Amino acid sequence: MNRRDTVAIIYNFFPHYRAGINRELIRSARFNYIFAGEVADRQRLGIEPWEIPSDAVFFKTRNTYILGDFMVQSRVIGLAFREDLRTIVFLGKIHFLTTWIAALIARAMGKRVFFWCHGWIHPRKGINRLCHRAFYGLANGLLLYGNHAKRIGIADGVAGDAMHVIYNSLDYALHVVAREKVDNHARADIRSSLFGRPEHPMLVYIGRLLPGRGFAVLLEAARLLKRDLPEVNVLFIGDGPEHSSILRQASRDGLALRVYGACYDEHTLAKLLSAADLTVTPGRIGLAAVHSLAYGTPVVAHDNPNDQGPEWEAIVPGFNGVYFRQNDSMDLARAIREWLRTAPDRDEVRRRCYEVVDRFYNPRAQAVRIENALSGAPPDDSDWPAFRSRH
Repeated sequence: MNRRDTVAIIYNFFPHYRAGINRELIRSARFNYIFAGEVADRQRLGIEPWEIPSDAVFFKTRNTYILGDFMVQSRVIGLAFREDLRTIVFLGKIHFLTTWIAALIARAMGKRVFFWCHGWIHPRKGINRLCHRAFYGLANGLLLYGNHAKRIGIADGVAGDAMHVIYNSLDYALHVVAREKVDNHARADIRSSLFGRPEHPMLVYIGRLLPGRGFAVLLEAARLLKRDLPEVNVLFIGDGPEHSSILRQASRDGLALRVYGACYDEHTLAKLLSAADLTVTPGRIGLAAVHSLAYGTPVVAHDNPNDQGPEWEAIVPGFNGVYFRQNDSMDLARAIREWLRTAPDRDEVRRRCYEVVDRFYNPRAQAVRIENALSGAPPDDSDWPAFRSRH
């Protein structure tokens, strides 16, 4: 590809947490990027949309959903015919019907097609496996969030050199500014204002309070910890239908628990997350892992990679977090207890958390990997596994 070839990035809509990587791509010196998608969350997933900057070239689509997740997207097929587009990057969702058609047209016209996607969270079977293999086969390459997905893809017969691990990111620049404004005094003040006992361990969960997230496992672990630790303070950042049941269980078990509610202000989140000793996610974890590590707080998550988001890989056990047996409240209590008793100095733990995000899970590092893939360079997946093995 030439230095300033034009690349289209096509999503259903762009969530607010894509702001950092989108900003990196907009100011790229290698390619011109155009973006296409809805400007809002038409499926009402509760995700804030990206505030599209004035210097972004953006094509608004209209998304029509059929029978739930199946979607037809206007203007996408027209973009596939554009002669000035040498490469198109689609959000790799198998239910997006126009993506199948547009990808076929683009390939027939000699364009390069990439799918930006999770790929494989777990191995697939039967017709589901065959459909995904056919779908991924439409693309020249896949931009994957993690190495676990690539390993499953290789086992499923996909060529390793067609899969580029790009990891994931949030608004790193904003996180760095926010975290530098928070010192130990501010953290102690947060703990005091929330619980009145800043010397007691503080656990935090961040995310929507939805059924199936394993909150009962976390609350039972907190109850078990009361046997041999000072009372553990538990903070939930988020809101949702499980709000009331969480409060009921906490009241029944006499837990020191607060539900802060939904929060999207990063300066507030910097204080709340960095004040905690541990972020604990009893169910599936995704970008919450990166969010927590960016503010210097280690993460506890369960040990089943086939039921986790790809950002689970950012947790290096014993270095910046710990795993526990899935759905086992007793083992979760053990993991929390051992971390609190044996972890290094809190400032050293904070440095370790920063290091992983500063090196791998940030928009600049992600943009470099994306653009290397778009340029035709072979995948280089050695640095993160090497980092994990050293720690």
